[in-house]
Amino acid sequence: MARHWWKALAILLVLYVIIAGFTVKIPIIGTNGQSSRGLFFHVPMWICMYTMFAVSVTNSLLYLTKYDLKRDVYASSAAGIGTFFGILGFATGTLWATYTWGGTLTDDPKQMCTAIAILIYMAYLVLRLSIHDIDKRARISAVFNIFAFALLIPLTYIIPRMVDSLHPGSASTPGFASKDTDGGMKMVLYPAFIGWTLLSVWIYSLVVRYKKLELKNIFK
Repeated sequence: MARHWWKALAILLVLYVIIAGFTVKIPIIGTNGQSSRGLFFHVPMWICMYTMFAVSVTNSLLYLTKYDLKRDVYASSAAGIGTFFGILGFATGTLWATYTWGGTLTDDPKQMCTAIAILIYMAYLVLRLSIHDIDKRARISAVFNIFAFALLIPLTYIIPRMVDSLHPGSASTPGFASKDTDGGMKMVLYPAFIGWTLLSVWIYSLVVRYKKLELKNIFK
């Protein structure tokens, strides 16, 4: 039981973030208003997504070195969970945009590039469903996954920082700073990073266990 402490911590932190996220006092700046509370949910989703995609590509690389199908299970499971949190991040972002930018889907470069990145990972999942040979599926998926991750960083981080964007941290807009992210928000935001990430790892571990059972049934 003691080894599951991090799962209890994940539940406590996520509950804390949900409650505090809607009740803590936040600075009202410009058109953001109360919609700034989206920060507690929108940004942590990206942290979960990047964590899972990093786990996924690492296991794809390890699969190509020894062709161990367990690595393919780890890679595909993490890609699926990462895509799930990516969709949640995009959905919370579009909700925030509706109230601050006046439109759910805009021509903002980061919003468009992020949508493309998520679609690439959704294509990875569809590709896996279209190949029935297990070894062939694992090899092709591993190569695709490496290219997907190579595109993820430029699309979601490098390009949006080089062009004008409504998102903070771009070429024309400053990133979050002490003037717009006070101590009260950080008391919620930092636990949110930890809580949501632990939750994503927990979900990942459950999916891996399920897929391992599927693999065991195939080779029995």
